[in-house]
Amino acid sequence: MARSIQHAAAVAVRTVHVSARRLEGLLRIPELAHRMVAFAHGSGSSRLSPRNNAVAEAFGRAGIATLLFDLLTEEEAADRRHVFDIQLLAGRLGEAIDWLDGRDDVGRLPLGLFGASTGAAAALMAASEEAGRVEAVVSRGGRPDLAGTALSRVEAATLLIVGGQDGEVLELNRQAFAQMHCVRALKIVPGATHLFEEPGALEQVAELARDWFLAHMGAGAP
Repeated sequence: MARSIQHAAAVAVRTVHVSARRLEGLLRIPELAHRMVAFAHGSGSSRLSPRNNAVAEAFGRAGIATLLFDLLTEEEAADRRHVFDIQLLAGRLGEAIDWLDGRDDVGRLPLGLFGASTGAAAALMAASEEAGRVEAVVSRGGRPDLAGTALSRVEAATLLIVGGQDGEVLELNRQAFAQMHCVRALKIVPGATHLFEEPGALEQVAELARDWFLAHMGAGAP
């Protein structure tokens, strides 16, 4: 483990509506929260993703506040073209960042982004447009290659996590990794497939991501 972890005594979970679009979300704020991570889910998923919620709960135990929210309205999500519109999704993440910054409870916390599948590309594109605000990015089984030329502009420390049995996605992550210039790492979870459904695989993802955020966000934070 990269460093010692302070366990939060309690986590407040709130249903919220993000930005002027009132996108539905779940905001988890641990007692004495010292970092903030916004999630970007992949195609076909939502704020209710069981995998992302499990990771968010693990973050909460480490004092990391989290926001899981629907990047699209119900009407927008009905059009599959929007699900793969990375520029659109990155824009929604940017709106969420502005919304978080305006809050008294988490607005001043160091900020990171956690993306899964196509959401990883949106997170990296948003990070490239929010240089200096987004300090770290983690991709879980992501498609960072879909961020295109934004990859070379990302300054946030970036961790790419891929299942060892997710061959095509692993190769795409290696290609994206080579295009990036920021502090970065590629971690492979042995035996895991794309959704990390194997016993213990998702727990490894949560630990790797948690430690990355603790190490690369908020210099001087607990």
